[in-house]
Amino acid sequence: MSKPEAARYHTTNWKSYNDALRRRGSLLIWLDKEMAWRGPKTGCNGRPPVFSDAAIQFCLMVKVLFGLPLRQTTGMVASILSMAGIDWPVPDFSTLSRRQKTIEIQISSRRAPGPLNLLVDSTGIKFLGDGEWLARKHGTHRRRQYRKAHLAMDTATGDIRAVEFTSANKGDSPMLPHLLDQIPADEQIGTVTGDGAFDTRRCHTAVLDRGGTAVIPIRRNGRLWREDCPAATARNEILRATRRLGRAIWKRWSGYHVRSRIEARMRCLKAFGERIASRDPDRQAAEIHIRIALMNRFNALGSAEIKRVA
Repeated sequence: MSKPEAARYHTTNWKSYNDALRRRGSLLIWLDKEMAWRGPKTGCNGRPPVFSDAAIQFCLMVKVLFGLPLRQTTGMVASILSMAGIDWPVPDFSTLSRRQKTIEIQISSRRAPGPLNLLVDSTGIKFLGDGEWLARKHGTHRRRQYRKAHLAMDTATGDIRAVEFTSANKGDSPMLPHLLDQIPADEQIGTVTGDGAFDTRRCHTAVLDRGGTAVIPIRRNGRLWREDCPAATARNEILRATRRLGRAIWKRWSGYHVRSRIEARMRCLKAFGERIASRDPDRQAAEIHIRIALMNRFNALGSAEIKRVA
C-alpha cells in the first residue's frame, strides 16, 4: 500500500505577515508613552510605590524578551527610554526583584465574534537541574525539577486566554475548571478541546456549566458512565459516536486535530528559554505570565493565515 502524499499549505497573507515579523524586532513597540510610569498615591500610611505596575511589567518584559539579568535589564530600559526621548527614572534591580513577586501581570487578548472555542493543554518547564545534553550523557540528576504551565488558547485569534502555573505533580484535569473561571462570565463558550487526560466528570461538568461542548476523546479502555448527571450523558454520547465511527474518523469529524495548534503555541512559550530564571514560585509565575503577554502582543501585530491547497 502506497503512502499518501503529505498535505501542502500556502500562506495567503505573506506580505502583511512579513511586515508583522519585522515590527516584532522594534524596541519601541513595547513602550507606551502615555502609560502611567510613576506609582499612584494610595492614600494609606507609608511611602507609596515609586513606579507603577505598568512600569515594572515593561521592565520585566524587556528582561524576558532578551534573556537579561536584572542589572542588565535596567541598562537596556534606560537605553530604550533615551531612544524614545523620555526622561523617566529607571527602577533598580532590587526593586524589580521585589515587585516581581507581587505584581499582577496584565495580559492583553483579542475577542473574536461568536462563541469562544478553546484548546487546553499543559507543558513542563524546567527551573532546576542539568541541561538535556548532560542528562543524556551522565543520567538525570535527582535535583532536576519542573513546573507546569496549563494553557487555554482561543482558536479564532490564537491568543492565550487563560493560564495556570502549578507544581509538576498537578494533573491536567483538576486545572480545567480554574482555566474556565478566568474567562469572563458574559462570554459564551462554544467548544473546549483537550486530550484524553480531561476525560473526567469534573472536566465534563465544568464545560457544561459554562454552556460549552467538550471535544475530548474517550480513553481506549473507557466504558459507559452511569447517566446520573448531564455531564455523564454528554460523555457517553462521545463514546457511542467513537464506537460507531472509530477513533480516527471521530477525531476528524469533531475537529479534534485542531488541538495541534496549542502544541505549537507551547513551543513558542519555550522559545523564550527552556529554563525559568526565577527560583521563587511567585516570581516564576510572574515570569510565565510575562511570556504569555509577549506571545499575545506578538500575535496581535499579525499572524500567518494558512490555507490548505492539496
